[in-house]
Amino acid sequence: MLKSYQSSKIIEKANMLKQMDLYPFFRAIEASDGNEVTVGGKNQIMIGSNNYLGLTHHPEVVEAAQRAISKYGTGCTGSRFLNGNLNLHEELEEKLARYLGHEKVLVFSTGMQANLGALSTLCGPKDCMLFDSENHASILDASRLAFGTTFKFKHNNMESLEELLESNVNRFQRTIIVADGIFSMTGDILNLPKVVELAKKYGAYIYVDDAHGLGVLGERGRGTMDHFGLTDQVDFNMGTFSKSFASIGGLISGSKENMDYVKHTARSFMFSASMPPSAVATVSACIDVILKDGTIHERLWDNVSFMRRGFSDIGFYTYDSKTPIIPIFIGDDLKAMQVTKFLQENGVFATPVITPAVPKGEALIRTSYMASHKKEDLQFVLDVFRKAKKEFGIPSIQH
Repeated sequence: MLKSYQSSKIIEKANMLKQMDLYPFFRAIEASDGNEVTVGGKNQIMIGSNNYLGLTHHPEVVEAAQRAISKYGTGCTGSRFLNGNLNLHEELEEKLARYLGHEKVLVFSTGMQANLGALSTLCGPKDCMLFDSENHASILDASRLAFGTTFKFKHNNMESLEELLESNVNRFQRTIIVADGIFSMTGDILNLPKVVELAKKYGAYIYVDDAHGLGVLGERGRGTMDHFGLTDQVDFNMGTFSKSFASIGGLISGSKENMDYVKHTARSFMFSASMPPSAVATVSACIDVILKDGTIHERLWDNVSFMRRGFSDIGFYTYDSKTPIIPIFIGDDLKAMQVTKFLQENGVFATPVITPAVPKGEALIRTSYMASHKKEDLQFVLDVFRKAKKEFGIPSIQH
């Protein structure tokens, strides 16, 4: 008899949470205006989204997507390598290259496919990747696909990175330092200036996964490399469109030579259907709005500062985050589920992060904020969190 997958530990854990009415995943959103969602017929303030600039419902962005559908239809029905390459794709790549300040951009159907495709082909049998221990799961999966060797360094620890460089750089043909620009769980920002210094010293490439930095950091959201004024020092820059750019898709940017290589070797690019016309037009319109409206980032960072001060006043430990991602330390996995349910019942949509996404005993509630959030909504969120802290005895510091 075949062994059922239902006996796996992850399914047993999910079933246990469902029985306790604490299962917080796959919540069906029935309606949304970006800032607020409807779940189970009840309205909730959304603080679990990556819609940092609040552009998913911007009228100019929605109109651009609708125009693209009218002209090109709903999908491309093939890969860009063969029959799915629209002039829209190429125009977006040129616009993104100008926006980011890199010579060439290649757009993928998703951000995960961008990492899987680019890293798996850039790191060949004689190469190695050195990557941060808190990098996104797509980078971990890419390392499994790559023929090269992978080593991890301690999170944002430049001494640990240098140790790996010293012991490995002469053993391989190419060494690629791979790290998130903004780390998605804690909101940490990569110490890119030191990474650049070490890459120059040891002759390594730099690959930045800027999924959460693109649209947020830097001038008009040009990302982590622009934030530090190091755009010309980053060899490969990855970004996603499913966050600040209100759509779906991903990009890799760099030199024309390197992008041509990725274009003709990355399997997730060559063998996946291309971004649908509406998604491409959405991203293009988002860039136009960002470049035209200088107040978007002012509103975003004003809201981030408001929430950072508010959580500090209440006494939450927030990992000293300096980005729109503000994690709230809870500690116990089960308590994180209970707090999530409490928030939902009181009109706040937030997401828990538990093991194995974080170490045991370091469960958190991941909150994130948008330029479009209103102050009264954010104050409502703080009031609910204040009640939750008292209700569940949430610690003020990380144990």
